[in-house]
Amino acid sequence: MEQKFHSNCNIVSACTSHVVWCPTYRRTVLQGGIDDRLKAMLREVATERQAEVIEWEVMPDHVHVLVGCDPQFGIHWLMRLMKGRASRLVRQAFPSLRTRLPTRWTKSSVVATGGGASLAIITQYLEQQKGV
Repeated sequence: MEQKFHSNCNIVSACTSHVVWCPTYRRTVLQGGIDDRLKAMLREVATERQAEVIEWEVMPDHVHVLVGCDPQFGIHWLMRLMKGRASRLVRQAFPSLRTRLPTRWTKSSVVATGGGASLAIITQYLEQQKGV
């Protein structure tokens, strides 16, 4: 996959993050149509915030999203919007979830930034810059 650069009035960036989060108690509730509805909601939030969902997978007990977003907006805010809207709208669309879960998502999530270089390569590059 080729890395795409995005720009706004003052920054050019290529920020890709792999984000994972789970329902409360890691219950297996993201199935039976809920997964499809969840994907539609996540795509809608990403579109509104000019973020690009590159890949995703909704498992019965967790969600993986590979997303590129504006670093000035931040992956943290994008995830808060995605999780918040999905929680509210999925619980409205599937009332049975209200009784199974006190809240939709855990407060935790994992965010790993994606890039083409390992930490060792970046460190080596920085060390070489000192001599220039």
